[in-house]
Amino acid sequence: MKPLSKEEIEALEAWPTPAICNAIETFNVKPRNQGFMLGIKCIFPDLGPMVGYACTATMLADLPPREKDRGTAQAHWDNILSTPEPRVAVIQDLDQPRCIGSLWGEVNANIHRALGCLGVVTDGGVRDLDEVHELCFHFFAADVIPSHVYVHIVDSGTPVKVGGLVINNGDLIHADKHGIVVIPYEIAREVPAACQKVEDRERRIINFCKSPDFDVEALKTGKF
Repeated sequence: MKPLSKEEIEALEAWPTPAICNAIETFNVKPRNQGFMLGIKCIFPDLGPMVGYACTATMLADLPPREKDRGTAQAHWDNILSTPEPRVAVIQDLDQPRCIGSLWGEVNANIHRALGCLGVVTDGGVRDLDEVHELCFHFFAADVIPSHVYVHIVDSGTPVKVGGLVINNGDLIHADKHGIVVIPYEIAREVPAACQKVEDRERRIINFCKSPDFDVEALKTGKF
């Protein structure tokens, strides 16, 4: 599909991730228990929503790189530049279930920011929090770890599994302090309007509950 315009991306950024999930449900394009991550923490919740196209890669930290791993970081950078903007690095840590090193700190944040990435989503570790926050570069990670150990990229551009969710290179990511969700391409341009419809419906209930005219019988019947 043709990448979303700047205005269409901004329309998605205007909504929090729970509203995006609510809107996606109305299209019935996938089961409600799919399409979002679990166990990945938003490190900088004050930075607000992040919307971009996934640039996928895998990494290791517990073992030194092998000869065949030479040049994989550069291949990862090339893959990023071949992906539409705005971009989000999505990195699977192959050391699971125990992540031991942080690929992500001040250096990689600056490199990826220069390559057009808004942030990273990883089931690995991150560090240099003060310096990276100053860049307004988003960190979504499983843990904060002080050392990089033997971190290196293993592969790039292939499907990865992060937070229980399979992410393909180029998937449209929406993330904020509530979590991370993939927006299906076929409905992406319609999602902001669907968010507003759900919000209008829910706001009617919320406003009634706050009203001095609140009545439980009316709530049961929906006649208010």
